[in-house]
Amino acid sequence: MVFKISEGVKVSVETYYQPEYSDPVAAEFMFAYRITIENNNTFPVKLTQRHWNIFDSNGSYKEIDGEGVVGVQPVILPGDQYQYVSGCNLKTEMGKMEGNYSMENLHTKKQFKVNIPMFEMIAPFKNN
Repeated sequence: MVFKISEGVKVSVETYYQPEYSDPVAAEFMFAYRITIENNNTFPVKLTQRHWNIFDSNGSYKEIDGEGVVGVQPVILPGDQYQYVSGCNLKTEMGKMEGNYSMENLHTKKQFKVNIPMFEMIAPFKNN
């Protein structure tokens, strides 16, 4: 697990290779990731946008932007956390992702960025 704290918000990431959804012969490698977002501030925050940088070990790169996460824009109260699971399909057995969330302080309506730590996605057989 990796984590990063920025602007009083801790983002932790765990990754999992999903062999049942992967087809190495067709160059399809599916990974899931679980993200936990902890609000260590004294004010509630709302996650409004996400931005991802996705790197595949074949040299390809893509950026993904969107509203919220997994179809919602969660509000996270002080001391609480929000967790979700999503996935990423790569063309090789290794890659990495990083990005940021746009958040809103619900008391002041001020927008701020929270960094998502870089995390690796590696098929277990690649480590042998």
